[in-house]
Amino acid sequence: MELTQERLDALRREFDSIDQDGDGYVTEAELRAHFPDLPREAIGALNSAADVDSDGRFSLEEFIRLNGA
Repeated sequence: MELTQERLDALRREFDSIDQDGDGYVTEAELRAHFPDLPREAIGALNSAADVDSDGRFSLEEFIRLNGA
């Protein structure tokens, strides 16, 4: 499924709001800070589902893939 430019822009804005240090990657610590009420197990599951290359963080591309693209 190909994403529209509008959807890609929305995903990038969402990703950027989680990526607190602006390094282009989201870490588990950033997920916990952005979603403080989410249980630790859910954060771990989200991180492991998104982190395709198992480097302990996920990129915008991995984030887009996680969101059904």
